[in-house]
Amino acid sequence: MSDVQRFSDEVQKASKDSFDAAVSSFGEANKGFQAIAAEIASYSKKSFEDGTRAFEQLVGAKSFEQALEIQSQYAKKAFDAYVAQTAKLGQMYVDLARGAYNPVEQAVAKTARKVA
Repeated sequence: MSDVQRFSDEVQKASKDSFDAAVSSFGEANKGFQAIAAEIASYSKKSFEDGTRAFEQLVGAKSFEQALEIQSQYAKKAFDAYVAQTAKLGQMYVDLARGAYNPVEQAVAKTARKVA
């Protein structure tokens, strides 16, 4: 086998490995985005339900002080849930980036080992 033929075979193999890594990377990213979308939808639903429940409690309040207490409790709960959700989504985005990059990193390392 000639050097040109071996080089051509290596280039084709590297191209196939790169394509496979890209497909795998896109698959991982897609799974990550689906998980994030599901998490956002779940949070939105719970947030809406909590807001509706607080509104119902406000409507039934017997005094201004009771309405103020209901509003204060709701605001604190909503803020705490938002902060927790933001942290969770941040970690999900980090995990998505790592998961999507991993197949590419492995393909590059594999190619680097062949070249070295």
